[in-house]
Formats: sequence, C-alpha cells, structure tokens
Amino acid sequence: MRVLVTGASGFIGSHVARTLLAAGCEVAVWARHGNALWRLRDVVPQPALLQGELSDVATLRPALSNWKPDACIHLAWYAEPAKYLTSPENIPALTASLTLLDELIKAGCRQVVMAGTCAEYDTDARLLREDGPTRPTTLYAAAKLSLSLLGQQIASAAGVRFAWARLFYLYGPYEDERRAVPALIRALLREEAFPATKGEQVRDYLHVEDVASALCALAARGVSGIVNIASGVPVTMRQVMETVGEITGCTDLIRFGELPYRDWEPSYICGDNRRLCRETGWKPQYPTLKSGLSQTVEWWKARGIA
Repeated sequence: MRVLVTGASGFIGSHVARTLLAAGCEVAVWARHGNALWRLRDVVPQPALLQGELSDVATLRPALSNWKPDACIHLAWYAEPAKYLTSPENIPALTASLTLLDELIKAGCRQVVMAGTCAEYDTDARLLREDGPTRPTTLYAAAKLSLSLLGQQIASAAGVRFAWARLFYLYGPYEDERRAVPALIRALLREEAFPATKGEQVRDYLHVEDVASALCALAARGVSGIVNIASGVPVTMRQVMETVGEITGCTDLIRFGELPYRDWEPSYICGDNRRLCRETGWKPQYPTLKSGLSQTVEWWKARGIA
C-alpha cells in the first residue's frame, strides 16, 4: 500500500511513518521545514520526503498527481502546547485540511484517515461512544468537529472512504517535553519536585505506538466513519503520576494538591474502543499503563535525562 502521512514530523506522525515502513508500505511523508524533522532522523531517507507548511497544501498537487497514494493519514494541525485550544490558527488548519481532501480525491486516493479529538464529545456522557453527543467547548475541538462533518460528506460524494479517528490522551517517546507526562518524567529523573493537582481527574491514556498502529489499521482495513482511538481503561491522573513515581523511585517528589484544577478541565474522559477492535482486529502492544510508561521512562533515560 502506498501511503502519504501529513504532519510526519510531529509526535504521532513520526510513529505512524515508522509503523507503516515496518509493515512494508511505500511511504511519503509531508513534514515541516527545518529542525522539526528531528523525530524522523532514524527513518529518513526511507520514505519520500515532501516538505512544506499546512498552509501550502496546494504545493502538494504535482507530487500527489505523480505519486498517487492509495491512502493518506492526515495528522498535520496547529498543536502548540498551552495555545492550540483557543488559537485562531485552528481556522486555517481546517481550511487547509479541506483543500488537502480535495487534492487527494483528484489524485485518486481511495482511503483517507484524519485525526480528531475526544474533546469533540459532550464529556458529561462519561464513557464516550462514537454515536454519542458532541459539545466542543474550544475553538480547536469545534474546528475538528467541523472537519469531521464536512470531510465525511465530501468524501462520501466522491466515493472515497473517510475514517475520522477521535484520539484520546496519549504519551510516549518523542512527546513535547512541555506536556504533562514527559514533564513529570523529566522532573523525577532529575530528582526535582513536581507540583501537581490532587489528581482526581479521570483520563483514558494510550501509548503513542499503539495510537499509530490503530491509525495504520484504519487505513489498511478501509474503515469509514468515526472511530475512537482509546484504551477503554479509565485511570486517574494520580494513578498515572504515581505509576511514573513507582518506576522512577521518586513518588515522594510529586506534590499532590499543590496546583488547582483548571476551570475548563473535564472531570471524566474515557473512550469506548470496541469499534476499533472489532473492525480492525487491533490490540495494544502495551496493554497496561505501567508497561507503556516503563518503556517511555527508559526512552527518556536513554536521551541522557537521568
């Protein structure tokens, strides 16, 4: 299978590229210019490399016309930590994604997988199912939901399979160090105190390699419609942090209750992953939180953090 991966220099995209290459796929990656390619250094030049910004999607037209991908896994989006939820950059990302879908259809691509977010849901529903109510409360989530609705209609009219993968919480190698799990790991490996909330929030965490394999499975199996990419296992943030503390031997450095909860933060988020498992046969490589976090801690150690 010939697959185009957009956002391939990102946290998830770099793992998707590796997963596809390991499966013997012919891969082209569309990635940003410059230092953003550091996550791909171990695989470049195996995939064909197309560089550019999401706003320049029209520049892909000649490459798509010549290369003619069978499938595309679209992950490119504005994702600056602490800014992306409310950033106006979500609007051009939405527009560019629709342009990309149009270009893929013209190039004869028959399977498109795009990444959504669990934040599209009405989180008061507790266990979140694909047919459940939506209630985006941020510009990011609203833009993603809009792309889901428009993309499904456009693809259906063109006879193209369109899978909308709603991603839940994830962690693993190559994650931005400003995000919660790597920030915690790095602090504890350096034996530094880590301020935290009480940790009562419930979340659904999945290792990024398992997220990548799920996205690739959607493309390989020709799935259409909304699919949750989730573990299906609810855990509290306190459990997540205490597990990292146990692995590093530094639980005492986590200062639970030192930070307040954020006003906008949902108290409970967990996804129903039965459709993913049923329609693709997907199974996680890291079936427990501890197994995935242990691998992630070792990755950070190997980078000289300890």
